[in-house]
Amino acid sequence: MAEVYVKICGLSTEATLDAALDAGADLVGFVHFPKSPRHVSLEKGRSLAGRARGRAQRVVLLVDPNDALLAAVTDALDPDWIQLHGKESPQRVAEIRARTGRPVLKAVGVAAAADLAALADYAEVADRLLLDAKPPPGADLPGGNGRSFDWDILRGVVLPAGTMLSGGLDAENVGTALSRTGLAAVDVSSGVEIRPGEKDPARITAFVAAARRRA
Repeated sequence: MAEVYVKICGLSTEATLDAALDAGADLVGFVHFPKSPRHVSLEKGRSLAGRARGRAQRVVLLVDPNDALLAAVTDALDPDWIQLHGKESPQRVAEIRARTGRPVLKAVGVAAAADLAALADYAEVADRLLLDAKPPPGADLPGGNGRSFDWDILRGVVLPAGTMLSGGLDAENVGTALSRTGLAAVDVSSGVEIRPGEKDPARITAFVAAARRRA
């Protein structure tokens, strides 16, 4: 069985970044979105991304970024991946990928089987897809809400290689999630936090270990 690919998102301090790196996370994510409790400034992002260079793939999460923001973030963090977590169209995803020269991870909100219809168009332009629970109505955040969707929606669905699962995952349920979905890549943020925006090094370590046990 292939090793599970693990991303720890929303890192904002050296201590929690180091915990993710020491645990062996494949990707570490930095959120640049002021509404998020996990938001990091470009200067802080630059420092954290530099600290992680060569130890894990570095991802910057953006929500419906304009071209000026893309340029500023790419210059500051020099990310290995750009994660798009807004309402970007497939055309915009392709444009961002071409403009930045970086691979793109596109998040798609899922609440019902009908939401999977969007995947084919995004799969043509994004390097990886991330399936996240749709936010509740009126939520300020497009992700990181600690919610999961019904994983059985994915039963029998052929998903693009490398598709990641997100939404409501933690060390206790990640093994079940991987088994039920058949996926081999996971992303966690709120599931390794003490409170929104405050990551816990012990929970990060436990999550990576639990995901690896499934491999």
